[in-house]
Amino acid sequence: MQPRKAKQSETVSNDQPAEHAGEETDRRTQLLHIALKRFAEQGYHQTKISDIVVEAGVAQGTFYWHFKSKEALALEIIATGREQLLSAIGQGYRRDAGTLADMVKASEVLFVRLFDFALENRYLMGLLLIGSGVDEPVRQSIRETRAAMELAFRRNMERAIELHMLPAELDVELRAALLMSMIEGVITRWLFGSEGTHDHITQITAKRLAAEAANFEFYGLLGQS
Repeated sequence: MQPRKAKQSETVSNDQPAEHAGEETDRRTQLLHIALKRFAEQGYHQTKISDIVVEAGVAQGTFYWHFKSKEALALEIIATGREQLLSAIGQGYRRDAGTLADMVKASEVLFVRLFDFALENRYLMGLLLIGSGVDEPVRQSIRETRAAMELAFRRNMERAIELHMLPAELDVELRAALLMSMIEGVITRWLFGSEGTHDHITQITAKRLAAEAANFEFYGLLGQS
C-alpha cells in the first residue's frame, strides 16, 4: 500500500521541508501495515491506537497527523486493497473473441494473479473475507469491495457474451454471484483453513489452485472431458 510520494518541490501540510515528505510517507505506510496486521490477528476493536504507535515507535500525535481516527485508517486500507483487487481482475477483461479453451486459459491466468495477490496480502484478505467486529462504516466498505469484485467478474462475462463466446441467455448476475462465492470460499480455505479441516487445500500452490478453479468454472465437477 504505497501512497504517491511527494515530489522534490512539494512540502507537506505542516510546513515540513520537502525532503521530509518521503520519510513521512514511509511512516504512514508503516502505520498502515502495523494496523492491518493487528486487525487481522487481534481484531479491529481489540486493536488500540496506542498499540499501533508503540509498535511503530512513534508518538500518538504522529498517528493523528496521518489519520483522523482508527476508522479512517481502516477505510484507507480497504480502499487501497479494493483498487489493487479490481486491477488484478480487470487485467483479465476480454478484448478479443476466442475458443472455450482460450476462455479457460484466460480465467486460469486471472485466478493465478488473484491468488498470488491474496497470498501476498494475507492480512488484507483476512479483513475482507473473515473480518468481524468492525464498525458499520468499515463493514460497509468491505461489502462494497466484495460487490465491486463481483461486478468486475460480471462485466467480464458480459464482454464474453458480446464477443459471442458465451450464450446471450446466460444469467450473468447469478453466474457472477456463484463465481464470487467460489473464489471467496477457496481463498478463505486456502489461506485460513482450520487445522485438520482444510490441510490439503492450504498446501496447494496458487498455480494449481487457479487451474482447478478455472476448470471447475467451465466444466463443473466432472472436469474437462
